[in-house]
Amino acid sequence: MCGNNMSVPLLAEAVTVSGVEKETAAVIFLHGLGDSGHGWADTLTGIRLPHVKFICPHAPPIPVTLNMKSMMPAWFDLMGLSPDSPEDESGIKKAAENIKAIIEHEARNGIPPNRIILGGFSQGGALSLYTALTCQHQLAGVVALSCWLPLHRSFPSASSGNKNLPILQCHGEMDAMIPVQFGAMTAEKLKSIVNPQMITFKTFPGLPHSSCPQVLLPRVPPPLI
Repeated sequence: MCGNNMSVPLLAEAVTVSGVEKETAAVIFLHGLGDSGHGWADTLTGIRLPHVKFICPHAPPIPVTLNMKSMMPAWFDLMGLSPDSPEDESGIKKAAENIKAIIEHEARNGIPPNRIILGGFSQGGALSLYTALTCQHQLAGVVALSCWLPLHRSFPSASSGNKNLPILQCHGEMDAMIPVQFGAMTAEKLKSIVNPQMITFKTFPGLPHSSCPQVLLPRVPPPLI
């Protein structure tokens, strides 16, 4: 692909799983707190389509309030994991702009935004939701695993107005870190932002705060086929 990845900071170090044919679509997948893009790149390789590129960027290390200000990879600071916890508004918005820069880069190099899906797990899923809902482009959709909507009180006014954004939420019913009830509340909030029929909320019995093959393997996004 032509274009200079160095002009987009997150792309310079991102793990990219290239398609085996001409790339006409992309999935940008964001890892969770303390993780990196490597593990998810390995997982996504198992479900890739020949014309789809997977981009798994790494979050930068920052001090995280929730973990006693320890330095760790994080898309933004976390003060708590309840719906009423204070939020890092500036950090969330900055992180979203960095992901939007990847979308713009791919668009400039031949993959239109309506062929790009954003996805993520936990904090990465949260950022994927916020980014897609505030993006000026109509994206192909969002895959949000075990997560929530950041700055939820700012919606629907903060939304860019793309009402036909398909969103798939998946959540483990035994998630002790981000309870499934939080995911259900997020799904209801999303129905006030986009057309309700665009929201799919799937729960998985016995699944803690993690993913599993049953979550990922059957869910190749239809817009990219």
